[in-house]
Amino acid sequence: MNYIFFGSPKFAEIILEKLINAGLPPVLVVCNPDKPFGRKKVITSPPTKIIAEKNAIKVWQPQKLDLENWNAKLEEIGGADAAIVAAYNKIISKEILTILNNNFVGVHPSLLPRHRGASPIQQTILDGDTETGITLFFVDEKVDHGKIISTVKYQTSSKDTYLILEEKLARISGELLMSLLQNFD
Repeated sequence: MNYIFFGSPKFAEIILEKLINAGLPPVLVVCNPDKPFGRKKVITSPPTKIIAEKNAIKVWQPQKLDLENWNAKLEEIGGADAAIVAAYNKIISKEILTILNNNFVGVHPSLLPRHRGASPIQQTILDGDTETGITLFFVDEKVDHGKIISTVKYQTSSKDTYLILEEKLARISGELLMSLLQNFD
C-alpha cells in the first residue's frame, strides 16, 4: 500500500512512528513548513518531519497545497493509492481529494461529530467528557466531515491531562490505522 501521510504535531508524530515501526511507512510525509519557535525564534521542524527524515522518508512542506504542485509531487514519488490525514492544519481542496479516488482517510481524536475542529482533546477535557475516542473517516471538502469508517471509544479519567490523552488517542489511532492499511482495497 503506497500512501501519503499528512500531519505535523506530536499527535501525528506518534501515529506516524507507530505505522513506521509496524513496517507500514508512507511514501511521503506532508507537513507544515519549519517555523520559528520560542523566545529565541529558533527555526524548528515539525515532529513528523523529524521522524520521517530519521527513517529516510521523503518530506514535503508546501506553504500552500495547490493542485499543480500536488500533481507534480505525485509524479515525483510515482503516485500513491491513499492518504492519511492526522492533525494537518490546512484544508485539502476537493480537486486534490479526487486525485486519489477520494481515498483520504482522516484521523480525529474525538467521536465525531462531537468536538469537530482544531482542539478536540482540549474540548474533551474542558467539557469534562467521560468518554472520547478516535474516528477514522473519509475526508471531504468540509472540516472533520465525511463518511465514518470506524470509531474506537476511550473512557477518560479525571487524571487524563492533555498530554496523556494525546498519547493514548494517538496510540489507539495508530493501531486502528495499521489494521485499516493492512486490509485496504
